[in-house]
Amino acid sequence: MPEKPPDHSGFNTIFRQTGAYGKTALILGTWFGSGLLPFASGTFGTVAAVPVVALSSIFSPLISAVFLLFMILIAIWASQVVHRLLSKVDPSEVVIDEVAGFLLTMLWIPLSLKTLVAGFLLFRIFDIWKPWPARSAEKLEGGFGIALDDLVAGLYANLLLRLALFLGF
Repeated sequence: MPEKPPDHSGFNTIFRQTGAYGKTALILGTWFGSGLLPFASGTFGTVAAVPVVALSSIFSPLISAVFLLFMILIAIWASQVVHRLLSKVDPSEVVIDEVAGFLLTMLWIPLSLKTLVAGFLLFRIFDIWKPWPARSAEKLEGGFGIALDDLVAGLYANLLLRLALFLGF
């Protein structure tokens, strides 16, 4: 029996009822609605992160790292607020954690179509697989736990992508 797509009617109601603070968190947490698609929200959230990754690649290494840190803090905050608003432990609608994780995947990696596709695939594999300590991190409370497992996946993907580039792949 096929899995039923998520019902976002509660999301729409909460969005209408909350103030500017909640609306901002909901917009950023769903990464401008990409997390509201009926299936594979993490994959679509990662695709929606591509423009941010491209933007980050034009910055100096220091600015890219500061930008990543800023996005991690926003991801933790937005994830925490959306988690509370929706009363869900790890809302599938929240994909800003994928944005931060994919930014970490591509941090200081020369941007090309090849590295973007390889980074995307590696990040999605590690995000779904959740090797140690990602699965443990996911169990942490609130926004920190929501974001941290994706950051671990991003770190693994970054390191493996670096190794692949070093080996000439």
